[in-house]
Amino acid sequence: MELHPAKRVAIVIEAPMLRRLTEALENADVTGYSVLPVLAGSGRSGPWSSDTSFGSAGTLVQVVCILSEDKLPDMVERAFPVVERHIGMITVTDCEVLRPERF
Repeated sequence: MELHPAKRVAIVIEAPMLRRLTEALENADVTGYSVLPVLAGSGRSGPWSSDTSFGSAGTLVQVVCILSEDKLPDMVERAFPVVERHIGMITVTDCEVLRPERF
């Protein structure tokens, strides 16, 4: 089996911004992603939990996608404005995939 380099992008964002973020990803030709609930954590303001949040504004989700390195600059350029003014973050890590044509 041959592995091929790719990028794994994880974006944490407030749930109400999810639709804007997924539209930005699709406009950057990101063809697949997964959305995961974020249940608890700790940040600059200290520990928090979705149990103590009120309404969807306090709910966070994580969007994870794998893409080829050449798609990364456009994806970040489109996604960052959605995240920039809200609670959230974007991380990018190197990964390897078995079927590069899918990304």
